[in-house]
Amino acid sequence: MKNFLFVASENDAIANCKVGGVGDVIRDVPRQISERGDRVHVVVPSYSRLHQNGKLVATLNITLKGEEQEAYLYEVKGKEEFDNITHYVVHHPEIKAGNLGGVYHHDEEPFFNDVVKYTIFCTAVAEAIKNDIFGELDIVHLHDWHSSMLLFLRRYHTEYSELKNLRFVYCIHNLALQGIRPFNNSYSSLHSWFPEVEFKEEELRDPRYRDCFNLMALGIRFADAVHTVSPSYKQDVLLPSDAPEFIGGEGLENDLKQADREDRFHGILNGSNYHTKEVKKGRLFPNIATTIFRQLQNETDRHKAEFLAHTGEKIVPYLKKRPKFISASVARLTEQKFYFFKRSPESLLNILDQLEEVGGIYVLLGTGAPDYEELLRKVSYQRKNFIFMNTQCEAVVNSIYRDSDLYFMPSLFEPCGISQMLAMRNGQPCLVHHTGGLKDTVQHVHTGFAFDGKTYDEKVYNMVESFKEALHLFENEKNTWKQIQVNARKMRFTWKKSVDEYYKLLYAFNGPEFKVA
Repeated sequence: MKNFLFVASENDAIANCKVGGVGDVIRDVPRQISERGDRVHVVVPSYSRLHQNGKLVATLNITLKGEEQEAYLYEVKGKEEFDNITHYVVHHPEIKAGNLGGVYHHDEEPFFNDVVKYTIFCTAVAEAIKNDIFGELDIVHLHDWHSSMLLFLRRYHTEYSELKNLRFVYCIHNLALQGIRPFNNSYSSLHSWFPEVEFKEEELRDPRYRDCFNLMALGIRFADAVHTVSPSYKQDVLLPSDAPEFIGGEGLENDLKQADREDRFHGILNGSNYHTKEVKKGRLFPNIATTIFRQLQNETDRHKAEFLAHTGEKIVPYLKKRPKFISASVARLTEQKFYFFKRSPESLLNILDQLEEVGGIYVLLGTGAPDYEELLRKVSYQRKNFIFMNTQCEAVVNSIYRDSDLYFMPSLFEPCGISQMLAMRNGQPCLVHHTGGLKDTVQHVHTGFAFDGKTYDEKVYNMVESFKEALHLFENEKNTWKQIQVNARKMRFTWKKSVDEYYKLLYAFNGPEFKVA
């Protein structure tokens, strides 16, 4: 039996610890590993709340800023019980809940609060590994920059030199978020955290900001194996970005090319869970109404309450009669997901006009950047057939995947994307930007619809035209539409296939032996 440790910022296998796709991966991959008879420990921060009702496993004595501190490791229950999987959270007074999904912070000074909490988190995890709390480990699988400080400790900190005996795998979920902070002169600077540790700044330096270290780069440079969450995204990030026409390596393409030359860099498509309980059909609008009613009872902000009431009024007609066509999106409101709408709001209005002609609506659920929320609230007040759910609600999300006719995913870039897989699982065609993992999962006019272009203007034009094409097929070519639905439902992106590649390429159980630098 092999023994794994997964280290991440999110884990949807426990309650209230998911913001994006990372949570899905950390939920599903350990389950696949456990089915093979291997053991998995999963650890995330507690965010000052997830340790409640947990069982204290260890008090961890760590040194940060030249002072001895205590962090606490709790074992917590998962939403479901699986053999050989144990879930943990790390609690410390400075590992606080963020303002994005209760996990991440949206700061004026980028990454300030997040680097604080994830540095403490990683140091506590290193101490737990050192004390054999997870047993004798074979693989430590890190996810995004939030976990890569472990690789700094492994390489430079004398207290954690035994971590060099373990194989560390590093997953890039989103290269655009890199965890960049200064070396000096800040509470969250590297020298401030570890004044006693000797390290080489050049090995940690951000390629653009010479006075800063880059935690994403650190993961790429120091891990034994690195992978993206789709083959096409791997190819994208090896090229320099030329925003907004193309989002590639975001300044780290040379580091990625070096990892590729060393045969450490792989692109493996994420999977989807096909063993879920069937969601009852026709519950989308009742679930929206219930969510709005519950939030109105607790909302103290007048403007938010007014918008909830406004949204509730708009969905009342659909409680009795379903609209003829439902397009929908679920995503964090960020530049990655909705840049086209922010820069070209007329494209969204054009799409809403098209939907109105066929008696259709667009439902968009998500929270995120304030400027994106403001834009979408404004459009909601302007257009009757735009339902903006400015919230997080699992029941509404599940109903969107079950009840919509077309899932819309106009991402500027997409490392993998899980939403399109979940929609296709229910026989729902998707309309996507032909980028990253969306290239690997959606085929135009076969399992869904895709748009692209050489320039930004071409992309936006083709997005609107592809939407028009989808509506035309739905209205006028019913047999073609039904075949696309059938094709979408037949597609299978299984975690078994993905984890087979993990074992061979990343974990090296069936591949070449690894060597620690």
